[in-house]
Amino acid sequence: MLTRLDGCKGCTESVRVTPEKLERLIEIAIRGRETAADQDYMARMEQCQSCNALQYETTCRHCGCLVAVRAKLAESTCPFPTGSRWS
Repeated sequence: MLTRLDGCKGCTESVRVTPEKLERLIEIAIRGRETAADQDYMARMEQCQSCNALQYETTCRHCGCLVAVRAKLAESTCPFPTGSRWS
């Protein structure tokens, strides 16, 4: 039986993603899509890492996405409710 974690209605321990799996998911997500420049990606990730909505060091509480995947895609925006935290 999986136990729900504080802060997320539907998440359980099983949502934790290993660094290797995260890299693979990024590879799959960016196939054939425009990616953010490395500098933009790093700036986005810095914002996400300092955001209080980051869960499990990988997941956005506002949309449920893996922030590394979202930050890598050029057309993505930050889903923060009061406006994007990505400059």
